[in-house]
Amino acid sequence: MEIRPANAGDFDVMWGLFKAAIAPQDALPFAGSYEAGTFRSHWFQAQMPHVAVLEGQVVGMYKMGANFPDLGSHVASATYLVDASLQGRGVGRALVEHSLEQARAQGFLAMQFNYVVSTNAPAVALYRKLGFEVVGTLPKAFQHGKLGLVDVFVMHRFL
Repeated sequence: MEIRPANAGDFDVMWGLFKAAIAPQDALPFAGSYEAGTFRSHWFQAQMPHVAVLEGQVVGMYKMGANFPDLGSHVASATYLVDASLQGRGVGRALVEHSLEQARAQGFLAMQFNYVVSTNAPAVALYRKLGFEVVGTLPKAFQHGKLGLVDVFVMHRFL
């Protein structure tokens, strides 16, 4: 598997992965009404996205950048998506590890995830394995498509 910076030619596949990831309403705080133009500006203009490529196909992606500007800019944040058919096969782990390396290389001192849905057990377990800790819980902050209101974690680790 190769992880590389995304380019304009990856947009359609990335948009498809994003739409598939938000459809179950179980891990990301975006509704089905989220538009392609908003996705483009959120993923391509604000931060540099990367994609995971397996056998010539984009199978995952992440975007990483400063959690906040100015006085919070030393802490990175990231968002990850993996093709549902390949979850549990190391793509997500590779993306997170790559983003940690990129964050370190860019001079960030820590990485923080502001909105990890507590019922997303595979993501929570992976982040914990990679040294992240739950540093806060936002009670009933996510409207899960099947479970109703569930907690959201804020997770953090130093680089």
